[in-house]
Amino acid sequence: MLDLSFYKGKKVLVTGHTGFKGSWLSYILLNAGADVTGFSLCPLNPSLFEILALKKDMQSYIGDISDRVLLTKVFEKTKPEIVLHLAAQPIVRESYQNPVWTYQTNVMGTVNVLECIRNSSSVYSFVNVTTDKVYKNKEWEWGYRENEELCGFDPYSNSKSCSELVTYSYRNSFLKDGNTSISTARAGNVIGGGDFAVDRIIPDCFRAAAKREPVIVRNPDSIRPYQHVLEPVMAYLKIAKEQSSKGETAGSYNIGPDESDCISTGELVNLFCQSWQKYNKEKAVWENHSVQGPHEANYLKLDCSKFKKVFSWKPVWHIDKAVDKTVEWYSSYQRGIDIKSVMESQFNEFVEDSRK
Repeated sequence: MLDLSFYKGKKVLVTGHTGFKGSWLSYILLNAGADVTGFSLCPLNPSLFEILALKKDMQSYIGDISDRVLLTKVFEKTKPEIVLHLAAQPIVRESYQNPVWTYQTNVMGTVNVLECIRNSSSVYSFVNVTTDKVYKNKEWEWGYRENEELCGFDPYSNSKSCSELVTYSYRNSFLKDGNTSISTARAGNVIGGGDFAVDRIIPDCFRAAAKREPVIVRNPDSIRPYQHVLEPVMAYLKIAKEQSSKGETAGSYNIGPDESDCISTGELVNLFCQSWQKYNKEKAVWENHSVQGPHEANYLKLDCSKFKKVFSWKPVWHIDKAVDKTVEWYSSYQRGIDIKSVMESQFNEFVEDSRK
């Protein structure tokens, strides 16, 4: 497991810090004693960022990642040493409705971040967080490896493929001197407490269950590499740390669960319903409302053997525990329990389990 003492006093810039993963990442970095700056759009309402009141403990800049002038000012003012790029338009169905905005955010946003790094003398470690959907999906049963063809189908997936290519180009065209180590992290589907996004399965489950309504599931048979948010967040921090002193570890990495934990959306919702009843003493149910909507992949797995080998890493929580901890968070939130104490407990348990 990662030694977070490395981050004490480090100047870290997190783009997308008001989002779900960005808030978890900022929370962990702040607890590690890092000097954290965030750059992102306004948080959702509700949002984990505001629930944790993170703004009071970090420098928080609200802006669009496609605004290079503003982003440059933030770089010049804060002089980050480590940059973790999470800002994105992350929803597949939204990308069909707003493709131009999706490309502006996910492609030109990455260009802007890399351009700021190119003109910076302070950044020595950069991790671009993309997605498992960057690969040309052939609907086969084995996991995609990092050397597979990049060609996402929908505008979101394709824009993230482009973000990978932009990173590759900047690394080879402008940042070959070795002063800045650069990696991309392709994470599978992430679940966990604090996600309130529209059109994502776990937030949809929570909203429906809280209203005592059936959960509507569009694609119950779709296979996805679901994992708890702590898995990829700790992996991003591991990559950023290790490549800081070992430039040869920089590269592209898949981050996902073991194959046995890649399950269908229907199975995921079943686990949610079981845990919901456990924590709330109320039954939750779901309904299959399969409809002819925009194209989404049916089968998607990752081969994470490269990441495991290079960093001696292994997933910590199996899918049943990942879902259980997710429902514990939402159930605590609904009952007004102090969320910081819940997250501290979950994080400590995750670290302890990683040592087993």
